[in-house]
Amino acid sequence: MNISILLPYKENFSPEYPGAVSLFVYETSKKSKYKKNIIVFGNTNFKKIFDLHYINIKLSKSLLSSQTKDYLNKFISFQNKYNSSIIEIHNRPIYLNYLYKKIPNYVYSLFFHNDPLSMDGSKTIQERKNLLKICHKIIFNSNWSKKRFLDGLDNKFVNSNKLEVFFQSAKKNNLNIIKNKNNWITFVGKLNTAKGFDIFAKTIKLILNKYPNWRAKIIGDEKREKIKVDHKNVDLLGFLNHEKVLKIFEQSSIAVACSRWEEPFGRTSLEAAANGCAVVITNKGGLPETVTNAIILSKLSVKGLYKEISILIEKEDLRKKLQILSIKNFYLTHTFVINMIDRYRDEKLQLKKIFIKKKKKSLRILHITNFNERLDGRLFFNTGRRINNGFIRQGHSVLGFSDRDIQKYYKSINDLKGAKTLNDKLKKTCYNYNPDLIVLGHADLISKDQIAELKEDYPNTRFSQWFLDPLNKKGPDFERNKQRILDKINVVDSTFLTTSPDVLSFLKDKNSFFIPNPSDKSFETLNNFNKSCNVDLFFALSHGVHRGVLKSGKTDDRIEFLNKLRSITPNIKFDIYGIDKVQPIWADHYFKTISNAKMGLNLSRGDSIKYYSSDRITQIIGNGLVCLIDEKTGYQNFFDKNEMVFYKSVSDLSEKIIRISSDDNLRKRIARNGKIKYMKYFNSDLVSEYIVNNTLEIKTNKKYLWENK
Repeated sequence: MNISILLPYKENFSPEYPGAVSLFVYETSKKSKYKKNIIVFGNTNFKKIFDLHYINIKLSKSLLSSQTKDYLNKFISFQNKYNSSIIEIHNRPIYLNYLYKKIPNYVYSLFFHNDPLSMDGSKTIQERKNLLKICHKIIFNSNWSKKRFLDGLDNKFVNSNKLEVFFQSAKKNNLNIIKNKNNWITFVGKLNTAKGFDIFAKTIKLILNKYPNWRAKIIGDEKREKIKVDHKNVDLLGFLNHEKVLKIFEQSSIAVACSRWEEPFGRTSLEAAANGCAVVITNKGGLPETVTNAIILSKLSVKGLYKEISILIEKEDLRKKLQILSIKNFYLTHTFVINMIDRYRDEKLQLKKIFIKKKKKSLRILHITNFNERLDGRLFFNTGRRINNGFIRQGHSVLGFSDRDIQKYYKSINDLKGAKTLNDKLKKTCYNYNPDLIVLGHADLISKDQIAELKEDYPNTRFSQWFLDPLNKKGPDFERNKQRILDKINVVDSTFLTTSPDVLSFLKDKNSFFIPNPSDKSFETLNNFNKSCNVDLFFALSHGVHRGVLKSGKTDDRIEFLNKLRSITPNIKFDIYGIDKVQPIWADHYFKTISNAKMGLNLSRGDSIKYYSSDRITQIIGNGLVCLIDEKTGYQNFFDKNEMVFYKSVSDLSEKIIRISSDDNLRKRIARNGKIKYMKYFNSDLVSEYIVNNTLEIKTNKKYLWENK
């Protein structure tokens, strides 16, 4: 479970002359909970190395080979030995492209410490799209750097879970140091025009001439530019090691970071603030993100810088206030940033689930199914809404995405099925909503390629599908229903069915689970066991819920079964819909009709198969009718004969109907017991919770009645 960190090959991982990247890696690794698993790879000639597990990749100069390729090839050979779980590459996108071609089966994360548009391997839009495709995470040291990376990219990438901002960090000092501040004005960095040192040099002479009891501490060097600053109160200290720089910040009253160029972040202002300096910065790049309280120059000039430093010198109360607030409001501590980095590692290494901790967390759930908005409430009382209600009752934020309605509404000459528009709308919805979990229910027009693309764009998002239709080989549309499930089985994290997966050979070794048809306390509101009813047995079938009416000439095995049942069961009042030219019933009409029935027949098409039932089971038992069900469904594993009535054959069913219809106390007792148990153990709250837990692999001690039976 190693984590390999690859530095730019010219980056010295040494306290003697470290760059910003080395300091960041060292500070965030030495206190990481993964410290023992981290191996830093780099190339340096310094003998003194930061105290971490470090492997120095030795390079030799050659006119015939590239040092970069030599560096990367040697790193690859080390990976064959260490086989790291994550490879973290710092500030070299060009490395990533090379490594991915050579060793593609690793998990890669890329840390940007500079402007992505200035670096080989991330300058073009296509290069950045490629990085998004092959990286698990792309991490920036400021929001400014992230915005630069996104320049020119489609909106869908803006909210990608792959993109993170982990600021650089510093050790926060205590407020007591403010009492020991000296009259020092400090500048740290390269002594060049990009850092604004030319402006600082001119300004500081004017300041020190006016305020002779103040001194300037200038730390840094520059071989390419020579900007002179001669003054008796100026201390040119050259390059100092990091600890000495921090000591000077502790004693300095004012620190200046007046960059002319767009700083991706700015370590100087960060560490100055952490050590209680009154900080003056320019409004460039990510500099404003480094400090919570600072003087920000809108325009870099000698006049402007002179004015702000003079105010801080003359107004001691303002200076002290800024110093106190700099420490008080400083939050970019090593612990803060280390925890952010380790959380992303947790997520990938699956040591800790990011969605649910000990305390329940609200998720954003995008629920894609047919909510039948276009049918004017006729199919409102469906399983999709039951599951949706369950998600909401658990405290999750739920966005319903009605795929069939969208597809119907957005058909056009250019998109005859509406599928292209539907999938495009899904992409835009994910960009705006950024879901933690996407649940699909019979969403056949959402393509598996679209789901695969979303998984790449949102690696933290989990995907599941639920399926309610029959899967018995002699039942309706077996091959088609089988393919509907298998179509997305490899791009979703889990599959939930109202048939037991253990009797479906095509789901062997797939992450699939049984769920019962969920009842819902807001839907199943009748209690027929509390009253007398004048209909003995109710049954309704249809030729398709979306059709709504009978189809001429269509028949199925249930009609034959019902006709035989009626012929051998005299003196029983049947109320049957969907046969003999009696149209199916829906919505409120349905509930008004069953409110007058003692028993409901739970009969599905084709041969019975383990645990399969249509959602009529919830409408029957949930409304206080006696539920009559074929024992071959296996529901006696969940309910006993005092809660449901199980039959072996049509003649056995007939006998039981006659007996129950003549014994109202028996009828009421079975119906009451059945409803109480079903509503308690097979309700939408539990079913939706089960979907969430198994999709996110949340381990609980909770046992569900239907589980492992």
